[in-house]
Amino acid sequence: MNLLLVEDDHLLAETLQDALALEGYAVTHLAGGDAARRHLENPQHDHALILLDLNLPGASGLEVLETLRRHDRDTPVLILTARGAVEDRVRGLDLGADDYLAKPFSLEELEARVRALLRRRVRGQELRVGTLHFDGLAQRFTLAGETLALPPREQRLLGCLMRHAGEPVDKARLADEAFQGEAMGDNAIEVYVHRLRKRLDGSDVALRTVRGLGYLLEAT
Repeated sequence: MNLLLVEDDHLLAETLQDALALEGYAVTHLAGGDAARRHLENPQHDHALILLDLNLPGASGLEVLETLRRHDRDTPVLILTARGAVEDRVRGLDLGADDYLAKPFSLEELEARVRALLRRRVRGQELRVGTLHFDGLAQRFTLAGETLALPPREQRLLGCLMRHAGEPVDKARLADEAFQGEAMGDNAIEVYVHRLRKRLDGSDVALRTVRGLGYLLEAT
């Protein structure tokens, strides 16, 4: 999952890139507003979320946001602002930002807000892996055109695996993303994975264990 970080403080940018990389995200960094605006003029950008500082050299963060929202109303934007910049925060939210963090902030809070925005984005999204389809608007799974009825925890687990299709996801990340901090032991996750495997058996979608790395969902 690729995130875009637009931040001109190189030390802060490096810290955020390292922290987000540890969470499993790929991060593209741009340091100036003009470069960010040119980059985001392309409707085909592949960023799942944008972290946007408002005080940038060249075009301001608000101008970058305005450029993005002309053609992209869906990609979540988390604006980073000075603690006292209330007017900028209000303007950013009015222009279509989804959330904000006032500097200085903790890495833990940043990571939690990123996860929350990405979870929110999935609602309304469509995901496909082979003939496995998730309709985010209806919150419904189908497999080969047939409704796949799942209990809530299996739904959340399968949704998480579909968002990371093609890459292994370890148990810690599954517990964090799928169960949102709910107490969930390794054995319980293994039980849910086993149930999902049985439901997918005979289809063109496989849920494999990658030793030492986690679980991998892929089209066969």
